[in-house]
Amino acid sequence: MSSTTIIQTETLSKTYKGKVQALSQLNLSVNRGEVFGYLGPNGAGKTTTIRLLLDLIRPTAGHARVFGVDVNQDSRAIRARIGYLPGELNLWDRRTAMQVIRYLGSVRGGVDMRYVQELAERLQFDLTKKVRSYSTGNKRKLGLILALMNKPELLILDEPTSGLDPLMQQTFYEIVRETRADGRTVFLSSHILSEVQAICDRVGILRGGVLQAVQRIDQLTQADFRNVTIRFREPVDEARLRALTGISSLSVVDSTAQFQLAGDFDPLLRAVQDLYIVSMEVEKPSLEEVFLKFYDKTPNNNHRAAQPA
Repeated sequence: MSSTTIIQTETLSKTYKGKVQALSQLNLSVNRGEVFGYLGPNGAGKTTTIRLLLDLIRPTAGHARVFGVDVNQDSRAIRARIGYLPGELNLWDRRTAMQVIRYLGSVRGGVDMRYVQELAERLQFDLTKKVRSYSTGNKRKLGLILALMNKPELLILDEPTSGLDPLMQQTFYEIVRETRADGRTVFLSSHILSEVQAICDRVGILRGGVLQAVQRIDQLTQADFRNVTIRFREPVDEARLRALTGISSLSVVDSTAQFQLAGDFDPLLRAVQDLYIVSMEVEKPSLEEVFLKFYDKTPNNNHRAAQPA
């Protein structure tokens, strides 16, 4: 494990009750100073991974290191350097937000209240109310303040923007970018594609407890297919296009054909060279489309992209 690697897992696996495989053979590394998006739908194994990293549960097989230390050997020292926002935040309902912040700050050896006030102002959060009075979105804001307030070396955030309105989501993105600019690391679990596309450097795609790919965002959106729309002068025979290798998601309406094309354009252009083409539009796929492509694959045909250095 290099000095720049903050999180490292090797064949990390978790099976519940001897039957349910929540996480299988996870090999993953997260580098210092990056925002890493951990992407997948509910039940994919994201929260299980986080709980294993924090030593809240123990693995069935494999191991994980954070800051170069095995998480099962010195989890207390590791957690002192981490800011954590769980997916389900349970706090003292009868205490005010400020009371919760001061108490948890004292447990961690103190907290910069000026920074707490700054975070509260940016998130438009009232620190004086009791926890039980807050809406779901405001409880999420409190959780973010608790995770951020000590400026930890590593932030582990489980679905951090759940319940936040779009304006507060943008504020959160700004805070994450500032954290990265400080050289600190963010591990962000999410099922929101636009979120990881907006702020993450790399993304890992998880399906059914199995890591499907780890790539940079810009590389992931340069997947080996494009969205193509061709408008012909005359109606086109759908069968002619459907017979071509590399074409999928084909839709033909009168003289307009829309499809996804993997591979070279030459076979396509040769196949329609006798037809009059009025226009042709080619677009790169969105992250959502790439994500769905990975999820179209069957469990026995998993694609595992190599992790970039």
